[in-house]
Amino acid sequence: MIGVGKIKQYSNVLEKPLSKGKQEVSLSAFAFLFSELVQYNQTQVDNIAELERRLEDAGYAVGARVLELLCHRDKGNRRETRLLGILSFVHSTVWKVLFGKVADSLEKGTEHEDEYMISEKELLVNRFISIPKDMGTFNCGAFVAGIVRGVLDGAGFPAVVTAHFVPMEGQQRPRTTILIKFAEEVLRREARLG
Repeated sequence: MIGVGKIKQYSNVLEKPLSKGKQEVSLSAFAFLFSELVQYNQTQVDNIAELERRLEDAGYAVGARVLELLCHRDKGNRRETRLLGILSFVHSTVWKVLFGKVADSLEKGTEHEDEYMISEKELLVNRFISIPKDMGTFNCGAFVAGIVRGVLDGAGFPAVVTAHFVPMEGQQRPRTTILIKFAEEVLRREARLG
C-alpha cells in the first residue's frame, strides 16, 4: 500500500482521542429540533411560566455538558474561580461555541450588586419564533437562561438566571437580556478572594 498511512485501530470507544470535529450544526436542523422541543413541552404544561421552566431545565442540562466539554478541550480541565472570569467565559467562549459569535454585551446591574446582564440583539432561539397573542410574554430565551445557569452551577457559581425582553427604540423586535442574580455565597467568596 503505497501512499497510504497506517490507521490506528482502537479497541474501545473510550480510547479514541477527543477531536474537535465539525463544530457547526445546520441552522434549519437546529430550528426544527428546537421547535419540536417547544411544541412537545407546550403540550405538557398549562401555563407560560411552566413552559419557560421546562425550557430552562432542558437548557440547564445542555449548559452542564457544555461546561465539561469546554473545560476539557480548551482549559486542560481547569475552571474559572473568579466571578468576572466566569462571566467573561460565558459571554465570550460559551456564546461563541453555541451561537457562533460573542454576546452583544455584558453589563453589571446598576440597582443591585449581585446582578449581571448578558444582552443579545437577536437571540438565535427567538429569531424564528412567532408568539401567539394568547401566550403574551412567552420568551424562548428561557432555554438559553438554563444553559447559562447550567454553566454557572457546574463551575460553582450558583445563580438565578432569567430571560427578559427589553424593547429597543426603532427596532421591531425587542432584544433579549439574560439576567444573572448570583447567590449570596458567591459574593462572600468573591469578597474573601479580594
